[in-house]
Amino acid sequence: MNTEQLYQIIAEELDLKLIQVRNTVELLDEDNTIPFIARYRKERTGSLDENQIREIAERIRYLRALEDRKKTVLKSIADQGKLTEELRLEIESTTKLQELEDLYLPYKPKKRTRATVAREKGLEALAQIILAQEIIDGNVENIAAVYIDPAKGVDSAAAALGGACDILAEIFSENAEIRKHIRLYTMNHGIIRSEKKDTDADTVYALYFDYRETLRKIPPHRILAMNRGEKEGALRIVIDVEDEDIYKIIEDVYITNPRSVFTDLLHATIRDAYNRLIAPAIQREIRSNMTEQADKHAIEVFAVNLKKLLMQPPVLDKIIMGIDPGFRTGCKVAVIDKTGRYVDGTTIFPHPPQGEYFEAKSVVRNVLEMHQVDIIAIGNGTASRETELMIAELIREIQEERDVRYIIVNEAGASVYSASKIAQEEFPELEASMRGNISIARRLQDPLAELVKIDPKSIGVGLYQHDVNQNKLADALFSVVESCVNTVGIDLNTASSSLLKYVSGITARTAKNIVDYRNRIGRFSNRHQLLEVEGVGRNAFQQAAGFLRIRSGDNPLDTTSIHPESYQVTEKLLKKFSVRDIYTGGKKLKEKIRDDKINLAQLAGDLGCGLPTLEDILLDLERPGRDPRQELPGPIFRTDVLKLEDLQPGMLLKGTVRNVVDFGIFVDIGVKQDGLIHISELANRFIRSPHEVAGVGDVIDVRVMRVDLDRQRIALSMKLDKGGKVSK
Repeated sequence: MNTEQLYQIIAEELDLKLIQVRNTVELLDEDNTIPFIARYRKERTGSLDENQIREIAERIRYLRALEDRKKTVLKSIADQGKLTEELRLEIESTTKLQELEDLYLPYKPKKRTRATVAREKGLEALAQIILAQEIIDGNVENIAAVYIDPAKGVDSAAAALGGACDILAEIFSENAEIRKHIRLYTMNHGIIRSEKKDTDADTVYALYFDYRETLRKIPPHRILAMNRGEKEGALRIVIDVEDEDIYKIIEDVYITNPRSVFTDLLHATIRDAYNRLIAPAIQREIRSNMTEQADKHAIEVFAVNLKKLLMQPPVLDKIIMGIDPGFRTGCKVAVIDKTGRYVDGTTIFPHPPQGEYFEAKSVVRNVLEMHQVDIIAIGNGTASRETELMIAELIREIQEERDVRYIIVNEAGASVYSASKIAQEEFPELEASMRGNISIARRLQDPLAELVKIDPKSIGVGLYQHDVNQNKLADALFSVVESCVNTVGIDLNTASSSLLKYVSGITARTAKNIVDYRNRIGRFSNRHQLLEVEGVGRNAFQQAAGFLRIRSGDNPLDTTSIHPESYQVTEKLLKKFSVRDIYTGGKKLKEKIRDDKINLAQLAGDLGCGLPTLEDILLDLERPGRDPRQELPGPIFRTDVLKLEDLQPGMLLKGTVRNVVDFGIFVDIGVKQDGLIHISELANRFIRSPHEVAGVGDVIDVRVMRVDLDRQRIALSMKLDKGGKVSK
């Protein structure tokens, strides 16, 4: 297929215009990043969003790889002298790799098989006689006796027939159309079944010790659970399908004369071909494809959760104390100022074995007062509950003196960060155990800036993330972090290299060079200074500039996401409407354009830019330097403790979503254990995915349904009453 045909396929698949696909692929081929294309090339893409651009990028990679594979396959078959015009057209027209491999299978060089050996013994002719089914009288063994040749290892008629049938079995198994039909039948009618393999298997797999489900209905998380159980030796997984129906699929193609003396032999050969050659291969393919789709789904869930987590609103202008709880090694305490700078730290031992409860509480109180701490962030790991009780008691004691609140913070990945090279460079004088609680405090202050320092897989907002394809997971999560960083925009004068490396067009090495340059000059005063940094050329500058912010610099437009390439247009716009200060006049500008009923398309033409660019400029001028995260509801801060024993069915509570998976939502309602809202309790209507209802970090209203103290489980509901509120 030529390039235009590939574009047309993608346009039809994604329901886009051909010009959108063509322009987007050309932009990608020119090494433009997806965030840059989505934000600053809307005129060329027709305002496609990042997800649509990523889909185009993924499909063009697939189709180009398919075209390369087609060339290899065509050459291989041609070199064998077996390439017919019909086969060439069939290969060139296919749009799926699986179909291509099915077509190539009969011609693919292979190791010696039973059919190969039979052909070497001169039994191909007998196989063709049997397949022709023209003989309706006579004895099968007498016909085969002609091919007895002890010198070639064919000692009997039975051996000749056996070899000929091996050849036929391979022919049947390599028929692309038959494999396609069997694959489809198995997917539509097959049953996946798991059974206990190891008598000492972990009871975590008890659900799957005797489990059956149709292939087409099994959800991704159960596929991944079965795969893990099989990998660990706890489960045996098989696919059951009605063999007789599949035999008939093959028989309808190859049994053309039921009166032939070879009919019974053909029936037996068809069964052998399916059971020995086709079924194992097809079932491997199906399991592989199902795993691939389950991986893709799990990665998508992880990506959605991660994006919600990274886009949580920052807690600005607050002095925060982070506490990393522990028993034997104590609780690490750290204070950061309003800019995230570490100012103080210590270790307390309120819990057994030391049990210095009152001394520890006194230390925390002194640190609170010394640094005027506003919020205490407590990690949710070991001893979290006990530490929370102590902090809640302290807050009650000082509540008349000053307003201090606390929050439980998910500390997943804090230990990974504390031992990382990044943490060592940031705090070379501190022990690893002390760095973790600084991370806990900072991830409350600015989740995005802090969490980018941690391997996304360690953040703990997915399901089976260690079982899926790790390369694809890493690529997807990098894309999520990249998208979040560029959506928010980064302060060029304060961002760490960990954050800068995700900015469009900036590599890890360039990010380090930017920080080194900033340390030498003090601060950047305008975006164009970026060109003075080693490794930042014109292309990198073009990709990055719009996503970098400079506060109180030479040009107020540097605080916005307006790209420098649009500064001239913006200045013409401001001059046209006599706006001198974008901070006071930006909003009025948009109002004036609306009130005067000015045609935006005409205005864009007068200014020499596209309509999407003008609309984005007006949005930026309306709220210069806005952080989209601040428009979201903030976290829930607490002053007192709620115990598991306090919960009663019917109680209405507010909670924070901690994780979203296929079967429901885990919610922090202020007790040690997160509660679960099963998918059936998320709404009064049918819910296909929990993501339709809530995302990680959302604050939601819930009702307690059941509390199991022995198993430490809490069942919650979000179903509404007739008044539109969570029902009691």
